[in-house]
Amino acid sequence: MPSRTRGPVLNLDLLRREPDHVRVAARRRGVGVEFVARILDLDRERRAALTTVESLKAHKNTLTAEIGKAADKKAAAAELRPRIAELDARIATAGEPLPALDQQIDAELSEIPNVLDGSVPDGSDEHANVLVRSWGEPPRFAFTPKPHWEIGERLGIFDFERATKLSGSRFTVLRGAGARLSRALAQFFLDRAARNGYVEIDPPLLVSRSTMWSTGQLSKFSDQMYAFDGDGASEALYLIPTAEVPLTAMHRDEILSGDALPVRYAAHTPCFRKEAGAAGKDTRGLIRQHQFEKVELVWLTMPERSFDDLETLVRNATGLYEELGITHRVMLLCAGDTGFNAAKTYDVEAWMPGADTYREVSSCSNCTDFQARRSSIRFRREAGAKPELVHTLNGSGGAIGRTLVAIVENYQRADGGVTIPEILRPFAGFASIEPDGSTR
Repeated sequence: MPSRTRGPVLNLDLLRREPDHVRVAARRRGVGVEFVARILDLDRERRAALTTVESLKAHKNTLTAEIGKAADKKAAAAELRPRIAELDARIATAGEPLPALDQQIDAELSEIPNVLDGSVPDGSDEHANVLVRSWGEPPRFAFTPKPHWEIGERLGIFDFERATKLSGSRFTVLRGAGARLSRALAQFFLDRAARNGYVEIDPPLLVSRSTMWSTGQLSKFSDQMYAFDGDGASEALYLIPTAEVPLTAMHRDEILSGDALPVRYAAHTPCFRKEAGAAGKDTRGLIRQHQFEKVELVWLTMPERSFDDLETLVRNATGLYEELGITHRVMLLCAGDTGFNAAKTYDVEAWMPGADTYREVSSCSNCTDFQARRSSIRFRREAGAKPELVHTLNGSGGAIGRTLVAIVENYQRADGGVTIPEILRPFAGFASIEPDGSTR
């Protein structure tokens, strides 16, 4: 839960200094702006109470000092201690509302999305996203390309029926070459992450409520999470929705050396999401699953370079699909389509012939100091310098299931087989999946 040991998500100083800027950013996201007046009223009430408490404490300190300076300390104490006791009572009364006000302010701030960067375009949904660049041309087939679920079921590499028997809808069993290809993609993605300077991490898949809160997943996305009882009634554990959560929170409550930045991490993990708001969307195949895998890339960096680092992160992601020979594009998300934690986001979308459209395979975001403020992740530029908040970035490098879809659909053949991209063959151990499901 929010506490004063960690700062609120939105910068309260910014809200005080530039309330209209915060209102404009909220309206661009389609969020009501009534919270600005509510928080500022609560903040004024809190600061007034603090001023009263500090004034009373100063008066008390003056009287206490008078006792210490008096020639006859016993007489001075007898005279002044009743007044000091009265001041103690008034201090307690004046300070009584502060914990509740702190909690109200933090609760309000916790529900407010990050302030958008000025380069984010206006718009209410994905239709207003802006094409930044594209790579490649969609392949042309001498036959009607099939969707991945038809190809995969015919080859015996995807088993949706048995997955439903085991776990219900939105799960998949990968078999034979399908499982091997999935593992090959994970190895390929991690190999390229290491080449680009990321430190590989194998994090826990279950994290605490405080970890989820510190990275901005709660309470905004609570309906998307799978939660379980931990060691005690108050120790709920959550299956991670993305490795962004543990990778970012690893440095919670730490002060890093400026020389150590940027910190770059990569992790291959399963991810778990209820997809509560996705009823009826992508119900067939691997696109939208309750359990899926990806390699996540996370940066902790200095504020002045974070947007340049975001461009590097996007290049790290698109480089994967260039090597795989998959046509893709980079989209800058508009205000209404940008996620709660992010100040700016690019989506990398791969061409999917079976659906005759592009689908997201990586989403790369600069969260500025939004998560770091809540997590209290700071750095010092030099020894003795005042600690500053880092900026956090995250992106998929890349999504394994969706990339598997892209390969199966883009490299399908007329005979029903699938050719494996050359760059992936050393990781997979085969060059093709034949019509009978065998590999070569």
